Amino acid sequence: MVNRLYLKSLISFDEVELSLDRGLVVLSGPSGAGKSLLMNSILSTFGYGSSEARLCEISIDKPPRLESDAYALEEEITLKAIKKEKVRYYMDGQNISKKALHQLFSPFVQYLSVRDRGGFESKELIALIDNALMAKNRSFKKLHKEYHKRYRNYKIKVDQLHAIKERESKLAELIEFANFEIEKITSIDPKIGEDEELLQIKHQLSRIDKVNDALAEANHIFELEEAVGEVYRLLDKDNSAFVEMMNQLRADFEDIESLSEELSEINIEEVLDRLEKISGLKNRYGSIEEALAYVETKRQELAGYQHIEQDKSMLESFLSMEFTELSVLATQMSQSRQKEAKSLEKELEVYLSELKLSPIHFSFERRELDELGIDRVSIDLAGSKAATLSGGEFNRVRLALMVVALSDVRDGGVLILDEIDANVSGDESIAIANMIAKLSTVYQIFAISHQAHLASKAKQHILVSKTEGKSHAKPLDQEGRVEEIARIIGGEKPNVEAVHFAKKLLS
Repeated sequence: MVNRLYLKSLISFDEVELSLDRGLVVLSGPSGAGKSLLMNSILSTFGYGSSEARLCEISIDKPPRLESDAYALEEEITLKAIKKEKVRYYMDGQNISKKALHQLFSPFVQYLSVRDRGGFESKELIALIDNALMAKNRSFKKLHKEYHKRYRNYKIKVDQLHAIKERESKLAELIEFANFEIEKITSIDPKIGEDEELLQIKHQLSRIDKVNDALAEANHIFELEEAVGEVYRLLDKDNSAFVEMMNQLRADFEDIESLSEELSEINIEEVLDRLEKISGLKNRYGSIEEALAYVETKRQELAGYQHIEQDKSMLESFLSMEFTELSVLATQMSQSRQKEAKSLEKELEVYLSELKLSPIHFSFERRELDELGIDRVSIDLAGSKAATLSGGEFNRVRLALMVVALSDVRDGGVLILDEIDANVSGDESIAIANMIAKLSTVYQIFAISHQAHLASKAKQHILVSKTEGKSHAKPLDQEGRVEEIARIIGGEKPNVEAVHFAKKLLS
């Protein structure tokens, strides 16, 4: 529900601030006063059309089913459209594109315009019939739920089979590529940690000649070992530390000589070649561990390719049986829909008669199985298809359909009507007003009206007027409503009879 509207610098409006009621909100006033400007500003804040106001701000209650991963949503949401060089949109201070705004609120804000031809598509008509059925028929509700659950699974399996067939045509190529990738790594046969060991060996080999030269010089120290021992004996000094140090030195030199012998047997070219291959793997896969994991992935892919024919056969068998069973369920749904459509036709006939329109007929055609079943539904109005109806006829039929569907609607959101009672007779005007009043029990409705009957049904009546080129909007009290409805009936200077009739309508 829209709770508040604030506008600034909207063509002929300097500033407008309105607190808005639930139910039916009617805008009336002389032609050219700015009613459409006001209505278009509300629409533009939800992403319909373009904003003309320098600032348009509305506060709305968050619809119960409104959810968004991209935006934080408060229980009361503030929407703004700010126009400078271009229009920018904000939701609770968060920048939002017009397209995203419209996508977010379109399920909760409906705009019925004479230029809009939506609402009579097969999907919409099937939803109308299904909702009416589910509201009173538990068996159909169970059937509908089972069909949709099984069809979703069926569609997943169809996609899987399609993917298998696509892969099957490339199977030889995929197997060859997987084997090539595996061979490329296994032929090198890398070991975890091998790269660090090879780098250490390379480092040692690069210094072995210098180490051997230094070791040859250092070995002279042992030629003096006996003379140093004699000094300790002559001085009666403890030489155990010296002996231990020389023994350790001898052991270290022996280890170095052993390492030198081992390194002398290593082919440096082989080490460098191995390092180059390991480096190539690391550059491509990130590490030896990742290269080995890639090999395992490719081996699993190969195993999957070997089962592809078996999987394809099983899927084809399942889909064949499931298609048959889904077709049975879809046929049962179609039969229930056609029966319910007859009931809706009778219910609609009452409203359409009041609107001076011919009875409606729901036409069913069989189509290929899809998520809705096997039905394609259209409407026929005395031999005329929906596409051939005038804008006024189209909207009045849509209004009747919405009234018939009311029992299935709990919180309808916001409904904006564009002069839906324009150019109609008195009886049609009464019927339209009564239907909109019924809809206003579950929708907040904004309607521009030039007819007294609709204006008299308003929960809130806003007068849009213009003086000296400046437009104004104000909610009317009871006395103001009598005056405005009398003006609608009798013109700018209504007579006593017009005033009396206005009071009678309001009472």
